[in-house]
Amino acid sequence: MSANTLDGARIESFLEMMAVERGAAENTLQAYRRDLDHAREFLAGEGTGLGGATTEAIRHYIHHLDEEGFAPSSLQRRMSALRQFFKFLYAEGIRPDDPTSPIEGARKARSLPKILSEAEVDALIGQAEADAATPDLSRPALARALRLHALVELLYATGLRVSELVSLPRAVLRSRQRLIVVRGKGNKERMVPVGERARDALQRFATALRDGSGAPEGPWLFPALSETGHLTRQGFARDLKALAIRAGIASDRVSPHVLRHAFASHLLQNGADLRAVQELLGHADIGTTQIYTHVLEERLLRLVTDHHPLSELAAEE
Repeated sequence: MSANTLDGARIESFLEMMAVERGAAENTLQAYRRDLDHAREFLAGEGTGLGGATTEAIRHYIHHLDEEGFAPSSLQRRMSALRQFFKFLYAEGIRPDDPTSPIEGARKARSLPKILSEAEVDALIGQAEADAATPDLSRPALARALRLHALVELLYATGLRVSELVSLPRAVLRSRQRLIVVRGKGNKERMVPVGERARDALQRFATALRDGSGAPEGPWLFPALSETGHLTRQGFARDLKALAIRAGIASDRVSPHVLRHAFASHLLQNGADLRAVQELLGHADIGTTQIYTHVLEERLLRLVTDHHPLSELAAEE
């Protein structure tokens, strides 16, 4: 397979991830496709592939756009597309680095993550639990319902990245340990605690696997008939959106990434230390974790409004 063809396949995988996991709109996906295809064509003309591009090659591409008279906003959009694409390649282990990270320049302000309330997460998990308790399900249907319940409980209990979650090893089932080892970005390992509810859901799913659910054997906790041998990110995301609809929550508000956000935001909202949340999420930079502190703003504003004497004076005036 040529480098250009391989890059095309990687762009398709990236766009599928953006659509399924991030809920990107069709016009956004089309813009990403145009921008990445343009970069791929330019770099191919320079004798290099997009997926293997160096920092210098990307700088050269951006300089070329500048010389062609592209507006600053257009340059920023192209750079944003490249940053997202290379973050995806890095997260997937396709390349060991992100060549865009050393490149300075204007970046869009980081958008605040979508957040579910604690009540909405409870409704989501409650629906998954109720689905798994539906009477007269066939063994395969019961196993799928128990799998989804285990996935949702585990994701909200740990805040794992979806790629980390679906690729957990089957060894996790061999004991009821309170901590599991997760291999994250850059092949780094970290310890993540698992609550009792999530462990119970996992054990019920394990029982279904042993009782002949029809799931393929293998080394994975969530096996599936896929190229990797385990449940795909896209498959889980689709199941999660369907679950959200059954729970009365708009499907465009729910994704695996949103539940990871909910894990972090709810921890901070209930007094967790920012550094501890950084460690649990596997963030290399605490600045990435700090975006979740926005969930505290409303509570702090209400605290000042309700208790500060100046707020009372301002109200009287």
